[in-house]
Amino acid sequence: MKTKFEKEIARMRRIEGQARGIAKMMEEDRYCIDILQQFAAMEAALRATRMEVLKTHSSHCLEEAIELGSKADQRTKIAELIALLEKQAR
Repeated sequence: MKTKFEKEIARMRRIEGQARGIAKMMEEDRYCIDILQQFAAMEAALRATRMEVLKTHSSHCLEEAIELGSKADQRTKIAELIALLEKQAR
């Protein structure tokens, strides 16, 4: 079954591999700076993937609510997005 998140799923699989790699580095007692650099790379990949999902939400879910004209649905979708952004800003 094809999903609108194919690329993001592939990215998450790579991020999963990065997390396993970091755990292995820690098990091997590797240099802390090397481990921290890998954390930064993984966090950047997560941020980029999160932004792609946000773009998908905007271009599918929000757009659909606007096109269908349901004011209640539009308010709900926008309120959800605002709540999420507020939570992430903390």
